[in-house]
Amino acid sequence: MEDIKSQKSELKKACVNCGAELLYAPGTTTLVCEYCSYEETIQPLNESFEELELKPYLEKIGGQSHSEEIAMLQCKNCGANQHIEEHYKSLHCIYCSMPLIIEDAYKEEWILPGAVLPFQIDHKKAHLIFKSWVKGLWFAPNKLKKAVLNPELVRGLYLPYWTFDAYLNADYTGQRGDYYYVNVPYTTTQNGKTVTRTRQERRTRWSYASGHVNGFVDDTLVRGSRQNTGNIPSKITRWDLKKLKAFDSSYLSGFVTEKYTISLKDGHLKSTDEARKIAELWARRDIGGDTQRVSSIDMELSNETFKHILLPVYISTYKFNGKRYNFYVNGENGSISGDRPYSFWKIFLTVIVVLIVIVLIAQFAK
Repeated sequence: MEDIKSQKSELKKACVNCGAELLYAPGTTTLVCEYCSYEETIQPLNESFEELELKPYLEKIGGQSHSEEIAMLQCKNCGANQHIEEHYKSLHCIYCSMPLIIEDAYKEEWILPGAVLPFQIDHKKAHLIFKSWVKGLWFAPNKLKKAVLNPELVRGLYLPYWTFDAYLNADYTGQRGDYYYVNVPYTTTQNGKTVTRTRQERRTRWSYASGHVNGFVDDTLVRGSRQNTGNIPSKITRWDLKKLKAFDSSYLSGFVTEKYTISLKDGHLKSTDEARKIAELWARRDIGGDTQRVSSIDMELSNETFKHILLPVYISTYKFNGKRYNFYVNGENGSISGDRPYSFWKIFLTVIVVLIVIVLIAQFAK
């Protein structure tokens, strides 16, 4: 067990030819040396994901069986906890670009990831996506393009998430609503005369409903960290979890890894809230009819398991006219979202041109 654990914890591999650090090549199962181009295939220790029984972890029993110590740096500006590989010569927070001091590194325990979704697009493509996005921005300052030309500002990050599985049983009470229509008279004026007409109005017939629903709730995804700044936009937080691979630290080589700051307990509370929403959705389907009201749900979760997973995103923080802006690219599918500046003069001149056109049209219309 100790041999397996030490292999899983190894975050760096040396090139057999030149001794340089091997880096993961996104979209492959290969480690590559950027100096001599040597390649090595990643051979995962496990083919299946590790689903851990939830209850012992919540009770702080067996917590050492799937955990390890890693070196962490915490940003004093935004609070992000980051494990940064040695090849990052300039240590700056990936979220807010504040300097990180290597002497501030400390050891901290974490629950080992059970799975990782490796980067599917590389650094170069992520930078091209960003440049294309900037090019398509309306009213963006001309100097913005110069501010984002440096590809070194784009860095890959593995985000921590919790996933929870459980078998759900729920008893519910509520009401079933069935639509019906009635003819309702109304009056209107036509040719100076009052005319009575009818129109159909929809009504709802309510009846009592109760029942039981059950089923398996699979991979409820809960974010594992939060920062004071640089929160990841929900627009890019959709990954294809079918591409998850059993955790192997080789996939982390060349990227920053963020440690979870939302505890397993808090993540579980969030997943329970999501399970309750699922139970209500199942209850509504079970009630049937045209519309439903759910009055109460008595829910029970059993056979609960969880895993800690890592999901990929590219982040860039850049400054423009003294203000910091962030943008994010999903490392699996390339979706993009971010903050952007606006050019006051471009907007002002556009408004002036539009007003001039309106005045000219009005003049010609006369």
